[in-house]
Amino acid sequence: MKTAEKYGKKADLALSLWVKLARSSDTMAILTNKDISRYGLTAPQFSMFELLGHLGPTLVKDIGAKKLMSGGNMTVVIDNLEKQGLVERAACPTDRRATYIKLTGKGQKLFDEAFVQHAKWVEELIWSALNEVEIIQLSALLKKLGLTLKG
Repeated sequence: MKTAEKYGKKADLALSLWVKLARSSDTMAILTNKDISRYGLTAPQFSMFELLGHLGPTLVKDIGAKKLMSGGNMTVVIDNLEKQGLVERAACPTDRRATYIKLTGKGQKLFDEAFVQHAKWVEELIWSALNEVEIIQLSALLKKLGLTLKG
């Protein structure tokens, strides 16, 4: 039995999509956080760790922009990764006010091991639910949605 429209067809469809996006995102976050925890990292730490592992030394201000983190949160994440010996700060040679964050040798070793395992885990998770065509279609649609909403 079809449920009656509550807010109009377009609004009902949009709200239904939003709920499905939010629930699937929440589920992915919960599952991903469980996987990430096996490396002794939080989700924000792993996110920064992943950025540095792929991009190399990065200015603090650029990390904030890429990861949508506030300055205070970013400082805590960097401090905690630094305490674990995974990252270090380095002064920018051209701007004394700027600081680079880079992986240490220990951090690079963990990244090389952990990210391959995490990527395989994400692969298995996604492919357990969707086939190749669906993955490509959903990726394209989500990119279109994000870019359109960004403006």
